[in-house]
Amino acid sequence: MSKLTRRDALKLTGGGLLAAGTLGLPNIARAAYPDRPINVIVPFAVGGYNDRLSRAFAPYLEKALGQPTVIVNKPGAGTQLGHTYALQQANDGYTILCTSASPYIPLTVYLQGAPYKNEDFQMINLPSRDYTLAATASGSGIKDFKEVIEKLKKDPTSLSIGVQPASADFCNMVLTMKAAGIDHTKLRIVTYDGGGPNRNATAGGQVDVGFVGGEGFIPLKEKITPLAMYAAKPAEWMPDAPLIAASGIKQDMVDGSQRGWAVSTALKKEAPDVYKAIEAAVTKASQDPEAVAALKKQDLATTWYGPEASQKAFLDNAATMSKYTDLLK
Repeated sequence: MSKLTRRDALKLTGGGLLAAGTLGLPNIARAAYPDRPINVIVPFAVGGYNDRLSRAFAPYLEKALGQPTVIVNKPGAGTQLGHTYALQQANDGYTILCTSASPYIPLTVYLQGAPYKNEDFQMINLPSRDYTLAATASGSGIKDFKEVIEKLKKDPTSLSIGVQPASADFCNMVLTMKAAGIDHTKLRIVTYDGGGPNRNATAGGQVDVGFVGGEGFIPLKEKITPLAMYAAKPAEWMPDAPLIAASGIKQDMVDGSQRGWAVSTALKKEAPDVYKAIEAAVTKASQDPEAVAALKKQDLATTWYGPEASQKAFLDNAATMSKYTDLLK
């Protein structure tokens, strides 16, 4: 993969990105890491979960690293722009990603021909694990997911279904219908451009059942009835939501957003001491009681899974997604 030239980097950032000043320069003397500010690349616009996570976590990460961080939002092309840009930076530890690694990295690889592979990214910690939640408005009268399946078996048009196309939620919904023997092409589906509108429509009763990332329902939890969580075990942020297995449906599942901290795999290979320093700093910040309390107030996750478990979860989900690319198009 070719690296950005200094001129290209300055064009992309208006001359303001700190890392750009080091691209292409010879490594005359390696100072103790870190000796200057660190850029945190967020492949999403300002205001989203990853942006909020990066900014809320920054003070504690800075304390652990001993250097300030600079949040750099690089949205575009379904996160491909930001992920590509991060990999084009020098493997010196001055670029860290805060991203929804899954499903976005696999989606850009499988559907957009991204100039990278899933294996080019090394997860440090993915504290936020979102899962598809099938939910209904609290006053809808629908009691459980078995009732939903029974109604749709009798008449696929009996309930309106809210979902975002080309998403993990859509994939899970289709896999459920196939497992239950329901023709998903006959469903009365209402599509939304994002999770927020879908959740609002579900909570407001504009659709009978919504399939969407469950974590975003936390502020609306009093307005919905959770029907089925697409997870192997209860989510800590909605522990009472019934699991999909409780409905008797047996199927593959695609995880929703796996959000958190990552670097390039090349950094881990080429500068293992620097990688270890970043890992130690993220670990320390994630376990800082002040950080945990501050992020909890903002409904942001700090759970420590670690690099090995986070990387496995990311690659396992990517492998599952690869089997169902036809459903994600």
